[in-house]
Amino acid sequence: MTHQIPFRQPKNVRIGFVQLPFLRAGLTALLLLSGGSALLPSGVSATPPQVISQTPASGTVIYVNSTTGSDASGAGAAEATPYKTITYALTKAQPNTTIQLASATYSADTGETFPLVIKQGVTLRGDESAKGQATLITGGGLYVSPTFARQNVTIRAFDCTITGVTVSNTNKSGTGIWVESTNPAIANSTFTNNKREGIFVSGTGNPKIENNVFVQNEANGISVTKASQGEIRNNLFQNTGFGLAIGGTSTPLLEGNQIVQNKDGIVISDSAKPVLRKNVIQNNTRDGIVVITNAIPDLGTTGNQGGNLITNNGRFDLDNATRSKLVAIGNDIDPKKISGQVDLVVVKVDAPPSNGQTAFQDVPAGFWAKSYIEALAAKSVIAGFPDGTFKPDEPVTRAQFAAIITKAFTPAPKQAARDFSDVKSNFWAYAAIQTAYRGGFIAGYPDRSFKPQDQILRVQSLVSLANGLGLTNDKPNALSVYTDAAAIPKYATESIAAATARQLVVNYPNLSQLNPNRPATRAEVAAFVYQALVNGGQAPAIASPYVVKVP
Repeated sequence: MTHQIPFRQPKNVRIGFVQLPFLRAGLTALLLLSGGSALLPSGVSATPPQVISQTPASGTVIYVNSTTGSDASGAGAAEATPYKTITYALTKAQPNTTIQLASATYSADTGETFPLVIKQGVTLRGDESAKGQATLITGGGLYVSPTFARQNVTIRAFDCTITGVTVSNTNKSGTGIWVESTNPAIANSTFTNNKREGIFVSGTGNPKIENNVFVQNEANGISVTKASQGEIRNNLFQNTGFGLAIGGTSTPLLEGNQIVQNKDGIVISDSAKPVLRKNVIQNNTRDGIVVITNAIPDLGTTGNQGGNLITNNGRFDLDNATRSKLVAIGNDIDPKKISGQVDLVVVKVDAPPSNGQTAFQDVPAGFWAKSYIEALAAKSVIAGFPDGTFKPDEPVTRAQFAAIITKAFTPAPKQAARDFSDVKSNFWAYAAIQTAYRGGFIAGYPDRSFKPQDQILRVQSLVSLANGLGLTNDKPNALSVYTDAAAIPKYATESIAAATARQLVVNYPNLSQLNPNRPATRAEVAAFVYQALVNGGQAPAIASPYVVKVP
């Protein structure tokens, strides 16, 4: 689905200040752009559509593990004796059944037949807390759609629940989940590397799509068309073609989504009338919102303001390429970056929270530390770079490590401050270094230097965490799990043993190799710090096969 958007300069724009008593508290800097009266377009409703989805609260659980399972009679009823394939489990699933997936890859190579058909009342569940980062369903198969003919699809969703999985369809024109005149609930999942879109909604589909990540899909994150409705809430759309493509006569509600760093944020076409509320649409390469043909989006009314933050998009924040005048009341948008006819009331809108969703273009699905990186980024402990990357394999300096420690743990002072000879008071990490030092996490050198630009070693980062958190070792054989234990410096043996016993150590790709004297990468530091938060009860555990555990 590709649209050529003509380039036009803004026209017929008149700016004036106005006092509007209906605006909510906290919204300021009111501007009125008007070429006519600010009326709600005919037929546009700010009332969200009703979503009816089937979400079983209890019932039978079927276990599936593509690595250890067997599609044999008597299997599937226990986690220790799972089925091997989702395909086989679906033949056994009845309404009110949950198919629980172990962290693994499910593909044609492991015996799956696509598309998988998730029937009414069935729940397909992976790891919800990690948005399915270690539970990958990849592949696709032929589906003949009543409305769009031959398609290549990974999953067909009926009135079911899909949660905690990563879906990827790298086949030509591949779609992750196909929703056609059904009402599924799709949540806490990741859609990546789909050749066309993550989710396609057609017919009279009425899905509930919440708290998902759509990243690096070639065409769209979500496509909605025909007479579909549905709620699309609190998702992240990043680094794809169009974040969302809304067409047909569809009327979905888009609320609380982060739509960033795509080619275009949202493209609305045909006679679609989506309702947009409280979305962040920014830093898209070309346009934030594009409206073409006869589409009339609801971008806010006097009685129900938009609350969208639409800013810093490459060409236009809002490009109205239709012949109709749009109404957009109560959004934060630059009037100079609007093209076409718009009756506009601009207000100051604070960006809503990201709901823990952050994605980096160089941290793909399946990357061993993806869940750790994104969890810490959501806590604002670590951050990426302006170009949308994280650079997971780059080393970490001692100054950077001190900053991460300070943000993650906010250490209470245990000792007096110390002035280091090579850390001046105007150095960017001066305060963080002092906080981490006073909290017992880091130390300097005998010559009173700190060497802030030196790369921190894996052994040093683990010793720092163990010492700062006061960890002790209750397993005498803790270091025996490492084939290179002899390389651990003597000063560090007790601390490394404690860090190992408390499951702070994450070794990728070889669980038994500590590589203590190698510089720690950004990904490794993220994993160590997150595991330290888990140990302290400050974060939920993330399932990973690379966490070192002492027998």
